[in-house]
Amino acid sequence: MQHFDVLKRSISSTQDLQSVVRTMKTLAAVSIRQYEQAVESLEDFSETVELGLKMVLLEMNQETYAPELQKDGPPGIIIFGSDQGMCGQFNEQIVTYAMEHLTSSETAFGQLAWMSIGSRIEDRLRDSGREIDFRFSQASSATGISPLVSNILLCIDRWRNQRQLGEIRIFYNRRVSASSYKPHAMQLWPMSRKRFFQEDHKAWPSRSLPFYTMPRPILLSRLIRQFLFVTLFRACAESLAGENASRIASMQAAEHNIGERLFELQSEFNQQRQTAITEELLDVVTGFEALKDS
Repeated sequence: MQHFDVLKRSISSTQDLQSVVRTMKTLAAVSIRQYEQAVESLEDFSETVELGLKMVLLEMNQETYAPELQKDGPPGIIIFGSDQGMCGQFNEQIVTYAMEHLTSSETAFGQLAWMSIGSRIEDRLRDSGREIDFRFSQASSATGISPLVSNILLCIDRWRNQRQLGEIRIFYNRRVSASSYKPHAMQLWPMSRKRFFQEDHKAWPSRSLPFYTMPRPILLSRLIRQFLFVTLFRACAESLAGENASRIASMQAAEHNIGERLFELQSEFNQQRQTAITEELLDVVTGFEALKDS
């Protein structure tokens, strides 16, 4: 009887855990949609900024709009991870991808400047012996992305002056399906003119070009800042969506394992119960036979 009670408690605990896992899957799916909507809400603004930059850069060269970067300076790496756990190899994979993406000379000691977004990615970088110049906690919701990106931009201004950075790159995981993601890298700064003047780039949306009265350097500076904001915002939101996709995959694996364990416990319980019923029936039959013989 005591064994029955133990099995009942185990089954009840496993069912509770199964319910928690399903709830976490649902919350992760809802979060993904929120981050997708955050990116979608920025599309029109992003297009406007890119068109403005295309217009201003039309008669400028790269040295004109990016004079403050040192060509021989170390690269600055902004890497996005997670603050929360239960997301599988999310942080490990992006760190590994970043190390593989960088050249051996760049990964030499002291040749990289690091900025981490997420406490768990910070731990992975420290474990690999990397010195982190700036660290931020990852946004916990879609409404927290804008303040985070604003703080990152403020830090970047100081960072590139302190470390005399040659370029700035960002690494993050991008969601590709409901439960999978893929590491992604891109150069944040300096911006490439090819981005705005590719042959297959979208045609100008009207029949006439705009004009502006603001001094070109001031307008360019403000457009660049908005472009950097949009790029970092998108990277942060896509990383958070990828994190939740990884969490869904982890919860699916956990749900499968819990289901198998629950099946084993219920089978054992049913077997034990059937054995007990059989023993009781045999006792009744044996007692009846004994009474009949007497």
